[in-house]
Order: sequence, then C-alpha cells, then structure tokens
Amino acid sequence: MKKKLVSACLLFAGVIAFCSTDANARPLRHHLSLHRAHHAHASHHARRFVRRPYAHRRGAHFARHGRARVAHRGGRPRAWCGWWLGNHLGIGDRKLWLARNWASVGHNAGGPRVGAVVVWPHHVGIITGRAAGKWIVKSGNDGHTVRERPRSIAGAIAFRAVSG
Repeated sequence: MKKKLVSACLLFAGVIAFCSTDANARPLRHHLSLHRAHHAHASHHARRFVRRPYAHRRGAHFARHGRARVAHRGGRPRAWCGWWLGNHLGIGDRKLWLARNWASVGHNAGGPRVGAVVVWPHHVGIITGRAAGKWIVKSGNDGHTVRERPRSIAGAIAFRAVSG
C-alpha cells in the first residue's frame, strides 16, 4: 500500500513539475491562440445544437450593443467600412464605425444619387456614379479592401446627404 501511495505521489509531483515548466516556457501569445482555438472549436460544436438569435451573423453581438470590435488597440475595427467612410469624409466620430449608425448622419438624400451615402444594415459606402442600371459605390471592407464597383442598392435602409 505504501509503495502505491509513494508511486502515486511521485507521479503526481512529476506531472505538476512538468506542467508548470511547460506553461512557463511558452509565450503568452501562444497560450492565448490555443485558448481561442479551443473556444472557437467548442463554440462551433455548440452552435450545431443550440439555436441562438443572431449567432449566424458575423459581428452581430457588437451590432446589438452599438459598438464596433477593434482588431487591435489603436487600429481599425474588424468590420471597417464605417471607419473607412468616416476617414474618407473627414468625420472622426467613433460611433460611425458601426455601419447602421450612418443612417442618422447628415440629412435625408431622398433616394440614391451621386454623392449620397448608402447605408445597408451591415455595410456603408458612398455613391460615385451609375452604370448599366446599377449604382457605383465606393466602400471600405468590400472584399477586405477599398473598392469602387457597381452594386445593387437592394436592402439599403438609408440614403444620406453628408457634407464632410
């Protein structure tokens, strides 16, 4: 019995010694990336079984609470179309990082027109022209870059005249 107890204690001490050395040897960033990967994997499996409102939309938590998630301190937000448009027009209001908040800036443009800001529930851009029955919209975070291309204005919630 004593031999088993001593063996168990030695094994336990060895595991503790190995774990603490291993944890201290790794940089914090590596540990955090493993932690995030574990939770992303776990939440992926949880979503299969639990229906959560807004869980299917990227960034919906931040849209519901009215703030944009910042990718890193001092940088642009992860969903950065509103941030880009604010910089483009010279408007520094951080509330406008959330695309939907552009629906209250300036005054009603009365519909789509060149120079108007077009606001969708999760995207914002500025109309720069018209071609082939579609409006040409310049916006940030369009395919992870700033693009100017013909777009449908279907689903737009506001057209705003903004002087920047």
